[in-house]
Amino acid sequence: MIQPLRILSGLLLSAAIGLLAYRRGSLSGSGMVGAILSGTLFFGLGGWEWGVLLILFFVSSSLLSHYRAGDKAGLAEKFAKGHRRDLGQALANAGVGMALAVARLWWDHPLLFVACAGTMAAVNADTWATEVGVLSRRPPRLVTTWQTAEVGTSGAVSALGLAVALAGAALIGLAGGGMTLATGAGGRAAAAVVVGATVGGFIGALFDSLLGATIQAIYWCEPCGKETERRIHRCGHMTRRLRGLPWLGNDGVNFLSSVVGAAVAALLGWAILGHSL
Repeated sequence: MIQPLRILSGLLLSAAIGLLAYRRGSLSGSGMVGAILSGTLFFGLGGWEWGVLLILFFVSSSLLSHYRAGDKAGLAEKFAKGHRRDLGQALANAGVGMALAVARLWWDHPLLFVACAGTMAAVNADTWATEVGVLSRRPPRLVTTWQTAEVGTSGAVSALGLAVALAGAALIGLAGGGMTLATGAGGRAAAAVVVGATVGGFIGALFDSLLGATIQAIYWCEPCGKETERRIHRCGHMTRRLRGLPWLGNDGVNFLSSVVGAAVAALLGWAILGHSL
C-alpha cells in the first residue's frame, strides 16, 4: 500500500543526499536526478531497510572513488565514465532494486528484500573491486584465459580485487541481516539475507568481469594506441570497436550483473527459508 508520508520523506531525504553529492562532485546533474528517483522508491515503497542499503552502497562507493584518486588518474582513459556518476549509472546500479520496490505494491514478500540486498551487494562488490583492485601491485588476469593484462582492463581480476569484492558484498549482506533482525523477522530470515546477498553479490561481480572479458564493447584509440570503453577517447578522437557487442556498454554490464546478484540471492534465500515462507 502506498504511504504518501513515507514517499515524501524518501523524496526529501534523497534530494538532500543527492544535492550534497552533486556539490561534492560525486554526482552529475543527471546523476542527482537518478539518486532522487532511486532514493524515493527505495525509501517510499521499500522501507527504511531498503533505503539504508542504497545509502550504504552510495556512500561507501563514493568514498572509495576518491581514495588515492591521484594514483588512479592515469586509468581514467580506460573507463567509460569518471567518478562523477550520471543517470545511466544510477539506473544501472539501482534499477533492479527500484523495480523490486515497486513490486512490493502487488507482492509484499520477504524474498523481495533478499533480492534487493543481492542486487545492491553485486553493484557494491563490483564498484569496490574496481576502485581498489586497480591499486594491486600484481598485474590482473583475464577471467577467461587467466593471462596477465594491463591494469584497468575490462574482465581482468586480481587477488586484491576479488577480496575487496567479497568484502563489499558481505558489507551489504551483514547490514541487511542486521536490519532484518531489528525488525523481529528472526534468525533464519536474517541468515537468508546475509548468505544470499554475500554469495549473490560476489557472483554478480564475477559475472560482471566475465561480460567485460567477452561481450562488452571495447574500443581502440589509434592516435593514442590505447584500449578504452569509450566511443570517443579522452583525446577527442573517435575509436574503433575491438570486440564485444556494440550496444553493450559498461552500464549495461553493471545492470546485468545486478540482475544476477538479485537472482542468486533470491534462490539462496528461498533455499534457506523454505517452508517458513
